[in-house]
Amino acid sequence: MLELDDIQGLLLRQTRMPCGRYSFLTFRRPDDGRGFLSRVVHQVAVADPGSGASGSCVFLALTCNGLRVLGIDEAALSSFAEPFRAGMPARAEQLGDHGASHPYHWVGGLASPDLHALLMLVATGPTERARRIEEHQSLLAACPGVGVLSELDVALPASGREHFGYQDGISKVYVEGTGIEPPPGNGPAAKPGEFVLGYPDETGSVPTLPQPEWLSRNGTYLAYRQLYQDVAAFREFLRQHASTPDEEELLAAKLMGRWRSGAPLVLAPQQDNPELVADPQRNNNFDYGQMDPRGLACPIGAHIRRVNPRDTINNMLRRRLIRTGLPYGPPLPEHSPDDGVDRGLAIFFGCANLERQFEFVQKEWINAPKFQGLDHDKDPITGDHDGTYNMTIQKKPLKKTLRGLPRFTTVKGGAYLFLPGLQALRLLAKG
Repeated sequence: MLELDDIQGLLLRQTRMPCGRYSFLTFRRPDDGRGFLSRVVHQVAVADPGSGASGSCVFLALTCNGLRVLGIDEAALSSFAEPFRAGMPARAEQLGDHGASHPYHWVGGLASPDLHALLMLVATGPTERARRIEEHQSLLAACPGVGVLSELDVALPASGREHFGYQDGISKVYVEGTGIEPPPGNGPAAKPGEFVLGYPDETGSVPTLPQPEWLSRNGTYLAYRQLYQDVAAFREFLRQHASTPDEEELLAAKLMGRWRSGAPLVLAPQQDNPELVADPQRNNNFDYGQMDPRGLACPIGAHIRRVNPRDTINNMLRRRLIRTGLPYGPPLPEHSPDDGVDRGLAIFFGCANLERQFEFVQKEWINAPKFQGLDHDKDPITGDHDGTYNMTIQKKPLKKTLRGLPRFTTVKGGAYLFLPGLQALRLLAKG
């Protein structure tokens, strides 16, 4: 059974808090890091639903360099996943982080080897967030050997949608042992070992734990991505390729695979159906192989079909990711030109195997020009476009090809992190 009272609740809690702050930290000396951990570990929220709900939650993740500073030796670190040891900046080629997305351009110290920890605070509202931020500022002031490389405030806009206008977070992954049954269309509950170290995965085996076992058991690898969204360019693209506001909305739906309300095209191919979104028994209850094999409703290259091909891909259960995140930056008002303000999404992807799960999806599904019969397309929303790749929209009698898509999202920063269990954090604090 999952040890929910030891597993951090960032990924397994299904309750989404709409605002927060992410603090990227560096430890100047081992004792500084240990002292910080000893002060913050009692605040970290676990996955156990019986632990009680509050107005805010705190989570703490560490980089490989952070574990090194805290005293984990090289022999032990060598047993952790290679992408985690190398760090995300070193994996730019595999991830498609070229041009403006290259780590050379990343902000906030996220490409620095001095990034050691990420403290995540999420809250039910701005008042509670402000209260907890004040507490953490006092905590950091009491730990002068802990530096703040940068901080990022995140919040869901009043519209409830991300900056391109889409309802987010409808499709989820549910994990065996949490006590939460997946609604129709979400697939079977995933084996816990696909996301939490120390448990059986979809093969029925328990992968060998990184050493020491007390550190890795009940932990999860995280891939963090800060994605700038070029909202003005996205809106202009819709205007250029559609004649009416209704056509713009349909095109936006074809790019994503869902209407901006969140209604899936497979279930609402002709017009939006917001009532469908409000029904958790229906809003994700579809497949592609049986219901839309040719992509006439949801294009084969649409974003949600690429990142989750469902029944059209073998071994899908071993590619799943748990995704959570929030927008950052103020919304761009409708009909406004680009104001130069940084806005986008700050997202965490959780898994037990960074190469097999996160990096595979990024390389083979999002950025692969050849995907399920497509020849020169990439993910229209998050692909590493350079103006030479297309978006194909299947339709009768002839398909429509949108040529030379611009890049709508740019990587502003990222990190590979490890989310330890609570017992591991306590032992790390003791040294």
